[in-house]
Parts: sequence; C-alpha cells; structure tokens
Amino acid sequence: MNKILLIDDDPEMGELLSTYLDGEGYSLHHACTAKEGLKVLGSNDFDLVLLDIVLPDISGLNVLAKIRADSSIPVIMLTGKGDEVDRVVGLEMGADDYICKPFPLRELLARMRASLRRSAMNGNQKTVTPTSRGKLSVGALEINLDSQSIMVKGIETHFTAAEFSIIEHLATSCGKLVERDSLMETALGRTVDFDDYVLNVHMSNLRRKIGDSVSIKTIRGRGYMMTARTQA
Repeated sequence: MNKILLIDDDPEMGELLSTYLDGEGYSLHHACTAKEGLKVLGSNDFDLVLLDIVLPDISGLNVLAKIRADSSIPVIMLTGKGDEVDRVVGLEMGADDYICKPFPLRELLARMRASLRRSAMNGNQKTVTPTSRGKLSVGALEINLDSQSIMVKGIETHFTAAEFSIIEHLATSCGKLVERDSLMETALGRTVDFDDYVLNVHMSNLRRKIGDSVSIKTIRGRGYMMTARTQA
C-alpha cells in the first residue's frame, strides 16, 4: 500500500482525501502545518507528498525546497486557480506536478498514479524489481536506463523523474517527431484532455540542464524532435 503525506491546513480536505484514497488502496497521513509535515516526512517512509502552496507557518514553496534538498520523493503541489507564478516556480524547483483547487478526486488520483509510476521507473520504489534495459547515447548525452542516470558531456546531472521520462522518450525516438499528446500521455501519464502547461515547464527545465549536448527542436503545433548536434 502506497503511503501518502498530505501537508494542508484544511481539516475537511484531510478527511475527504483520507476516506477517498483509503478506498483506492492508499494510506494517507495528514499534517496541518509545514513544520509537522517536514517532521513526519523525516521519520517515515512515504511514497508521495501532496503539498499545499499556502500554509499557516511556512510557504509551500519553502517546504518544497527543504524536501528537494535531500529527497526525490514525488511532490504534487495543490494550488489556487490564480497562482500561476507559484505553479511555475514550484515546477522549476522540482515539483512533479500540480493540481488546482477545487479538483475532481478522480483527476487527483490519476496525477498521483502517474507520479508514482514515474517514481517507480526511476528507482525510488523499493518494491520494483530492476530489469536490464541498457543505455542510450545521443550527441553528448548518455542515458543509463538501468541506473536511471544521465551524463551530460561526461558529467552526471540530476533530473527529476518527470524530466528523465521525457528525455528517455525523446532519445528512444531520436531523429523522429514525438507528438505532444503522445509525450503527455506516455512520459507524464496525462490524457490529452489535461492541459499541457506542466510539459512546457518540464521541457524548459531539462533544456537548461542539457545545454547544447543535444538538440531538441520544437515542431510548432505538433511536438518535439531530439537530434545529435552537428559538429563544426
């Protein structure tokens, strides 16, 4: 059973999600403050964090920074509809996804399952049995699918589970167009009726990290194509 940590100061939200997720096979622990959430997270083995942006003691973004300082656990930010800047900053700081309040419970569940699936593929779930998948090399980018690590020009570089999933899909189809809808569904676990805002931010983040090691072209209105850069 996956253990979920909710950090949110709304007691009704905690009760609602606890009842709903219990019926879906998840165990939820609800922390009403940032300090409580960080303390519980440090002493327990959780699989995913649901983190509210607005907390009574510490900003959700500051909590995210503390989590990311020593953990790659999947984090889904809970935001208000008008918190666009906070959503961007949260994703840039390493959040896996976000969902706007109020949200349909089925949509939250879908986002959770997608994040947990990426985390499992990225080696964060202890129950996953490793399988040998080999390596991919594109330009100055070396992707080890077994260790879930990436070397950029010979230097190991940290990528989030979502970023790794995107890079893997683009590299596997090197030289070919990868449609946005396909990338949304296969790499991020989002169906085409979800907005593609998260994909835009993840693409921006990973492009910054890979620099000029490879080329990722945007095919306007269609998708992306990864190619090795031509040597001068």
